[in-house]
Parts: sequence; structure tokens; C-alpha cells
Amino acid sequence: MSITGIIIAATVVGATGLIIGLFLGVAGEKLEVEVDEKELQIRDALPGNNCGGCGYAGCDALAKAIAQGEAEVGACPVGGSPVAEKIGGIMGKQAGETVRMTAFVKCAGTCDKTKQNYEYYGVEDCKMLAFVPAGGPKTCNYGCMGYGSCVKVCPFDAIHIVDGIAYVDKEKCKACGKCVAECPKQLIELVPYETKHLVQCNSKDKGKDVMKGCSVGCIACKMCEKVCEFDAIHVVDNIAHIDYNKCTACGKCVEKCPKKIIL
Repeated sequence: MSITGIIIAATVVGATGLIIGLFLGVAGEKLEVEVDEKELQIRDALPGNNCGGCGYAGCDALAKAIAQGEAEVGACPVGGSPVAEKIGGIMGKQAGETVRMTAFVKCAGTCDKTKQNYEYYGVEDCKMLAFVPAGGPKTCNYGCMGYGSCVKVCPFDAIHIVDGIAYVDKEKCKACGKCVAECPKQLIELVPYETKHLVQCNSKDKGKDVMKGCSVGCIACKMCEKVCEFDAIHVVDNIAHIDYNKCTACGKCVEKCPKKIIL
């Protein structure tokens, strides 16, 4: 190829690039999507964990929803009150009172307190145990299986398997709810951080059947219900439930529980 041909080719390529660049620049200005300044400020205020605990796909989606008035300023469970106050300032709204929540595992059936029907050797995943006999080796069909599906999904390293059952570190837990959604036994629930009394059992079996599999399960004796002066605890489906709005932490239910499964 001659020098003249090379120069012509280079000129054509350069001119084409320049035209395309100019076109993209003009198109970028014409087609630019305006972003709400409040949305950007809210996004900067959010912690950025993208855990989905707020019910949205991530922090970007939540920021957009708050900016458009579709979500509350305190919708982020990870950020809590400090983040809610910042976002409230951006939106010109009162954040209101935010109750700190934490995950709680409704099972006290550690290895020494529970019985097993057989030895299990296989995939260590709680959801997979739905496909094995009796839903797992433990006699109690309602208790923690201890294979850590909840541990694997926690983005904050706040839950671990200790002595055969899941244990939540309240200080690390951000109440994102991922462990709640992951547990196939529905053993984990979100409770107020300041709650003093909690029932460590999820079994709906009758008392005699509970005792066959676990030495610390709720036997539905209703002693806790009888001594509560504030109508804050009731036995429903053979298991005690506490109304945290009524509970005054007097401790009488703890004293009277014969199985000592109320913290």
C-alpha cells in the first residue's frame, strides 16, 4: 500500500471517530436521564449493604423509593435510627421512633438436650433435609437442624452454629431478615432488641411427644400464662407466645416455667 493510501485510510478512520464522538456527545446530552438530587443524597446516607432487608432489591432501589415517597425514611433496618434521621433531614420529614430489632432462634435443643432417630451423612444444608426421612435425624421435627443455611446467607457474620443450634450475636445482627427467610423450619423471627423474655421453643407437639425428643421443649403446661398479670403470654398450638407490647419483664413466667425455656 502506498503512503497516499495509508494517509487517506487514517484520515477516514479519524474523521469517522470524530463524527461518532460528536454524535454520542450530543445524544448523551439530549437523552440524559435526570436524577433526583434527593435520591443521590439518600443513597449516600444508606449503609450500602444491599441486603434486601428493606424489601427492595438494594440500596439504590430503596433510595429511589424514599425519594419518590413510596417508602418511609426509616425503611432501612441496617442503618437504624442514625440513618433514618439523616434521610429524614434530606426529605424534610420527622424520622419518628425506630425500634431496633434483632433475629432470635426459637430453639434451645442443643446436642445434649435432644435425641436423634438416626445418624445423618449427606449434604449439610437445612433445606435439603426436607428430602430425607422424617425431615432430618432429630426426633423433634420443629427444632433447629444445625446445618447452617442461615449462617451462609447472613451478610454480617451475626449467626453461627453453636452446640448444634443456630445462635445470633445481637450486637452484630442488623435485622435484615435473610436468616428468617432462609430457615425452612421458620425458627427464626425478628424481635425487639430490648426484649427481656423470649420463648426458646417452636414445637407444636403435645407435652409427652415433646419430651420424647427434647428435654427442654415447651410442654404447654400454661404455668407461664397463669402467673402473668399483664395478659402478655398465651399458649397457642401447644407453644407459649409472648406479646412484646404487653410484657413488662416482671420475670414471673421465667420463674414458673418448669422447662426453663423462657429466657
